[in-house]
Amino acid sequence: MTKPMTSAPTAEQRPHSYDRHGYTIHDPYHWLKDPSYPKVDDEDILDYLREENHWFEQNMADQKGLTEELFEEMKARVKEDESSVPQKDGDWIYWTEFEEGSQYKIWYRKRVAPVDNASPLRILDENELAKGKDYFRLGAFSVSPNGKILAYSYDDNGSERFDVHFRDLSTGDELPDIIPGTLSSLVWSADSTKLLYGLANENWRTDNARLHVLGTDVKDHIELYKEEQDGFTVGIGLTQSEKYIVIATGDNETSEVRLVPTDNPTADPVLISPRKKGREYSIEEHDDVLYVLTNDDHVNFRLATASLDNPGEWTTLIAGSDEFYLTGVTTFKDFYVTEGRENGLDQVDVWSYDSSIKGRVKFPEASYNAGLDNNPEYDVTKLRLSYESMVTPDTVYDFTVANGILETLKVQEIPSGYDASEYATERLTIKARDGAMVPVSLVYKKGTKLDGSAPLHLYAYGAYGYAVPPSFSTNRLSLVDRGLIYAIAHIRGGDDLGRDWYLQGKLMQRINTFNDFVDVAKGLIAKGYTSKGRVTASGGSAGGELMGAIVNSDPDLWGAVVAHVPFVDVLNTMQDESLPLTPGEWPEWGNPITDKAAFEYIRSYSPYDQVSAQNYPPMLITGGLNDPRVTYWEPAKWTAKLRATKTDDNMLLMKINMGAGHGGKSGRWNRIEEIAEEYAFILWQMGMTENKR
Repeated sequence: MTKPMTSAPTAEQRPHSYDRHGYTIHDPYHWLKDPSYPKVDDEDILDYLREENHWFEQNMADQKGLTEELFEEMKARVKEDESSVPQKDGDWIYWTEFEEGSQYKIWYRKRVAPVDNASPLRILDENELAKGKDYFRLGAFSVSPNGKILAYSYDDNGSERFDVHFRDLSTGDELPDIIPGTLSSLVWSADSTKLLYGLANENWRTDNARLHVLGTDVKDHIELYKEEQDGFTVGIGLTQSEKYIVIATGDNETSEVRLVPTDNPTADPVLISPRKKGREYSIEEHDDVLYVLTNDDHVNFRLATASLDNPGEWTTLIAGSDEFYLTGVTTFKDFYVTEGRENGLDQVDVWSYDSSIKGRVKFPEASYNAGLDNNPEYDVTKLRLSYESMVTPDTVYDFTVANGILETLKVQEIPSGYDASEYATERLTIKARDGAMVPVSLVYKKGTKLDGSAPLHLYAYGAYGYAVPPSFSTNRLSLVDRGLIYAIAHIRGGDDLGRDWYLQGKLMQRINTFNDFVDVAKGLIAKGYTSKGRVTASGGSAGGELMGAIVNSDPDLWGAVVAHVPFVDVLNTMQDESLPLTPGEWPEWGNPITDKAAFEYIRSYSPYDQVSAQNYPPMLITGGLNDPRVTYWEPAKWTAKLRATKTDDNMLLMKINMGAGHGGKSGRWNRIEEIAEEYAFILWQMGMTENKR
C-alpha cells in the first residue's frame, strides 16, 4: 500500500538555458523531457509522474462517492445495447452495435438480397481485439469493393501508430498480411487486390502514399508518392464515385492534390494544380468533371469546375461569399451537395448539375449542429443526415431529394429519461474588447436563476479553424441538473463565423482567442448569468493552451479550471523540429526559430513561459504518457512550474495516463469515468458536492 503524501510533489529544478534572437531562456524543468522519447524510461521522470498521480488519487479520494454518483448518472443515460442506423453499401447493409456492459463496438453486415435463414454476420468485434489491453482504438475500417476482404487498423497504446490487418469475411480468418506503423485511411483498388495506405515516419508524420498487394511482403510495397517538403503531410481518400483515389498533401494553409484511377493505382498521378503558399483546395469528381473547393479568390472559398484534361484551369460555379462560408462539396450521380455555414449555422444545400434547382434542407431549431452523415454510395435518391442541438439529442434523418421530406430514422435514446422541455437554450453575442461580436451558445435547466447567483461552466477550443458545434451531451446534464449554466464560446481561432474568424485567431493575432474567452466570461457576468469567481472553465489540447493563457491573465475570474492535454509549452515546442507536429504547425503559430517577431509574440502568451508569482484558481491538469500530439512533458513542466511559483493554496492536481495518448482512456465506460472525475473536481471546488437538486 502506498504511503499517504503529506505535501504536493515538488519537481527538482535543474539549470538549463538556451539563447535565441538575443534572449536567454531559462528552463529549469527541461529535464522532464526524456531524451529517448517516444520511449520514456528515465526513472526520475517516471517517479515524478507517479507522485503526481498519487497526489491526484489521494486528494480525489474524498470525492470518490461524488465521482461514482456522476458516473452512474452518465452511464444510466447511455443505451447499453446501442446500435447505429444500418446503411447500404453495395450488396451489403452495415451497422455497429454495443452489447450490454461492453466497452467497444461490434461491426455487423447482412446481404441486401436476403438469404434464407441467414443471420447477420459479425465481421469485427473490437472487444475481442481489446481484450487484455489497457488501451485500444480502432483506426481505419475498409471493406474491399468485392465485399470479401476487410482491412482494419488499430492502436493499442495511444501512440497513434496503427497496425493494419486483413480478414477474409467469408471465413472470418485473419490473413497473414500485416502492415505496422501506419497513420492513414485505407483505400482499396477497384479489383480488391491492392490497398493504399501511408506509413508514419520516425517523426510521426505521414509523408508517403504506398501500395500493398495482398499476399506480398511489406518490404516489396510500391511507393506511389513521397512528400519532400518538411511539414507537409499526405492523406489518401476516394472520390464519391470511387473512380479515383485522391492523394492530398499539405500543411495548415497550403494544399496540393493528385488523382490516380482506382482501376490502375500505379498509373502516373494527375497533379491537379501545383501548390501555392496560402492556397487550399480539395477535389470531387462527377463524369470526369472535377469540382474544386478553393480559397484562391475568397477567404470563404468558392466552388469551381475543371476538366481532367486541363485540371488546373478552374471556372467558378459558386462564387465565394462574405455571408456564406462554403466548407464542403460531395458529388452524387444525379446531384451534388454543398455544406457550409451562414451566420454561424450549418447549412446543407442540394444542387442539380445544371444548377437549375437548389434546395436547402430545413432544420427545426434556431441553433443546431447538422450535416451529411454516412453516405457511402454514389447513386442515391436519399441523403443520410445527422442533427442535434444543445437540447435535442442526436437524430439521424433520411432526406428525400425529390420532395425535400425529412424522415426521422433514429433519435438518441436516453434510458434514464430526458425531457427537452425542462431545458432552455440560447444563442447570444458578447462584444469583445476590440469590438468583435463573439457568439455564445448556452443551455440550462429551466428555473435556474439568471440573477448572477448561478455558477456557469465555459468551454471553448479556438484553434485550427475548428468550430465547436452547439451539440447535445448527455454527460453535460450532470452539471446542468445541478444548477450550472453550460456555455460554449465560439471564439476566434475557430471558423464558426467563416474563414476570416479563424484567421483572426492565428499567428500574430493569436491573443484574440484568449481575449475573446475572457471577454465572453465578463460579458456573461455583466448580463447576470453568473458572477466573478462563479465561472468554471475547461479546454483540451489547443483549448488547454487557452486555459493556460486565461489563468495567467485573469486568475481571479475563475472558480475552477480543467486543462486536458494542454499545449502550454508553446515556445519550446515550436522550436523543436524533431517533434511530430512542429514543422507543419509553423503556419498556425509562427516559426520562432527563424522569425524574431514570432519568437517574441509566442513568448508573450506561452502559458508555461508566462507563469508568474500570483494567485491561481483551483486547477486540474491531465496528460498522456504516449501522447504524440501534446507530449506528456508539457503538462508536467507546467504543473511543476505552477507549484513552485504560485502564491495561493488552491488545489492543483495533475493526472498523467501512463498507458494512453491524446484522447485519454479508451472504451466508452473508461471515458465516462474520466469525465466524472473532471465534473467531480469542478463541483468540489465550487462547493457543490451535495446531491443534485
